[in-house]
Amino acid sequence: MTTASLDLFAPPSGSNGTTGIRSSAARFADIDPAMKADLEVYEAQLRRMFEGKVPDGVFLELRLRYGVYGQRQDGVQMIRVKIPLGLLTLEQCIALADLADEYADGISHVTTRQDIQYHNVDIRDTPELLRRLAHVGITTREACGNAVRNVTGCPLAGVCTGESFDITPYANATAQFLLRHPDTQDFGRKFKIAFSGCASNPCGLTGIHDIGAIARIQDGKRGFKVVIGGGLGSVPHQAKVLYEFLEADQLLPVCQAISRVFALHGNRKVRSKARFKFVVEKLGLNKTRESIEAELPKLPHDARWTEEFVTQEALLPAEALKPPSTLDVGAQSPAFQRWYRTNVIPQKQAGYGTVQLFLPLGDISSDQLRALVALARGYVKEGIRLTVEQNIVLRFVTLADLPALHAALEPLGLALPGAETIADVTACPGTDSCKLGIASSRGLAASLHDHFVANGEAYDDVKDLRIKISGCPNSCGQHHIANIGFFGSSRRVGDHVAPVFQIVLGGTTQENGKSYGMAMGKVSSHKVKDVVERLASTYKRDRTGQEESFTDFVGRIGKVKTKEILEDLTEIESYEARPELYRDNRAPREYGVNVGVGECAGGIVSQVEFLLDDADRGIWQATLHLDALQRTEAFTAAREAMRTAAKALLTTKGYLLSDRFDLVTEFKKTFVDAGKFFAAYFDHLATAEQDDPAALTDEALRFRVEWATLFVEEAHVAYGRQ
Repeated sequence: MTTASLDLFAPPSGSNGTTGIRSSAARFADIDPAMKADLEVYEAQLRRMFEGKVPDGVFLELRLRYGVYGQRQDGVQMIRVKIPLGLLTLEQCIALADLADEYADGISHVTTRQDIQYHNVDIRDTPELLRRLAHVGITTREACGNAVRNVTGCPLAGVCTGESFDITPYANATAQFLLRHPDTQDFGRKFKIAFSGCASNPCGLTGIHDIGAIARIQDGKRGFKVVIGGGLGSVPHQAKVLYEFLEADQLLPVCQAISRVFALHGNRKVRSKARFKFVVEKLGLNKTRESIEAELPKLPHDARWTEEFVTQEALLPAEALKPPSTLDVGAQSPAFQRWYRTNVIPQKQAGYGTVQLFLPLGDISSDQLRALVALARGYVKEGIRLTVEQNIVLRFVTLADLPALHAALEPLGLALPGAETIADVTACPGTDSCKLGIASSRGLAASLHDHFVANGEAYDDVKDLRIKISGCPNSCGQHHIANIGFFGSSRRVGDHVAPVFQIVLGGTTQENGKSYGMAMGKVSSHKVKDVVERLASTYKRDRTGQEESFTDFVGRIGKVKTKEILEDLTEIESYEARPELYRDNRAPREYGVNVGVGECAGGIVSQVEFLLDDADRGIWQATLHLDALQRTEAFTAAREAMRTAAKALLTTKGYLLSDRFDLVTEFKKTFVDAGKFFAAYFDHLATAEQDDPAALTDEALRFRVEWATLFVEEAHVAYGRQ
């Protein structure tokens, strides 16, 4: 770093020289001592980084553990603000709004983990930003990085009509106990925990987590059904039952023991295999349980195992601001009635409702957030909660106040109907800011939102369908558990590259994410709304009664019929015929890179596209064999699809199909070692060459088909980059 660059860190003119990097630490002497110590370490290391005294890799992991994440755009950061269970006081909301204006782009983005994210933040501003968050009791510690991420939980905890008990103090106790805990500092990858008050609803999504805790009462005692090893990512794993019932006072030591097992057995060499789900897969459930129980006697007794629950119980927010009341919904306006049907949830406390504010794309502006706080003070006492659906809820609103609240929300742009319906699309940041984004998930979500606003009533009969979008296969948008999911990819057609989305059907959020969808073919990003419209109308027309879910409907008619329904929409016309297909949603210019045509390139391009299309067909056949329980056929089709895709890319480097060469060795040398193909996806091909399909479990066989899908998708992307 040059001396001129270090001048950026000089004290402001006229100061006493004691302030740091755009910070004013003296103003916040009253913050929590642990947070203060965190911030002192962060600021010192940031300064040392600019002075060239900290290795890049060391500082990278440190800043991630403080919630500072690099963006796609050079020179700015995304800041992830950790909000356990999404609980925010009104004072904290004001601070978040102010900080978004002062340091970011004026938007507080609600994530699928009940966090808040800021975008486009100068890293030199982060010490001051983090200090001001700490002043209102908020930390970013371990919001990113190889650590226990934000602990999530049902936003209806304490008011849900179907819960066993309020999981709020238990989830908060877990979050606080594991924060900075020495047994959670040596992970090879991130670790996620979720709580749910019941088994049937989707609010907690415990099935997709490293640890999921579902409230149960047995013999009059509170406890949890504990599941482990779940996760989405590029290849999703369903969580497995560790304990059908674990008494509540055993929860924290068991979480600590699981953390130790993850630290001991997690893969540290291959990042794509480093999640806890792969530990469970490698050891098996019984051996994993034995390893956890072997750690329990080694733990020194910790009074916090029980005291933390008591502490968090005492911190539960006050409930109602006003007494309960009644409301004649039928006497209200049609607009109110529509909003009431989708955005108001009756509480178990008679006379009150929980109001869900639908935030398109999960975004709320600072002006909206401040106005919401001013409004909320007249209706609620406990603050707000963020949801995993990227919305906001106000709880304990007395029913008679709902019409006035709705009317006051309308001018703020916060009275949109359709919360948690087909219109409420979940999307990750995608190419807007994420370095891994392939296609614009937020652009697609915005396009769908406009479509649903214009045609909302046409979807009333299928409003319970959920759509989730990821900008790449990694499932940050949770596409695997959507009724209709999409993840971003790209396709080269001749000399141009088009943004496309893989369609994923058959997942569900119900029962905490009980089933995952499978890939069903690709579609242009500009035809997705046509896909949704086609699927919704077919479902409405052909389902067997109102009780048949969309997931059950897709399973009944089968993949072949579903593919036929969408066949004409999956065509990607040439650039000359439809140039708009070669721009991403909300993008002003052509997607990807144009490639000049050489004298001999025509034949090679033609061959690679033919082979990649053949690989796509192979994946499709593998999924059909999988459905038909044709195990060997499914495995063979998936492996051959990967082989075909690998050969396709090799033809672009001068290899001929008639040449004799070792496919795995040559592909690794030519593409993987050269950094032109994601190494983790290559491992799937290498593994398949050694696998015995007869020895694979049903779950492992499904993984092999998922892996093959990812390999073929990466081949398309790699070709698009050439």
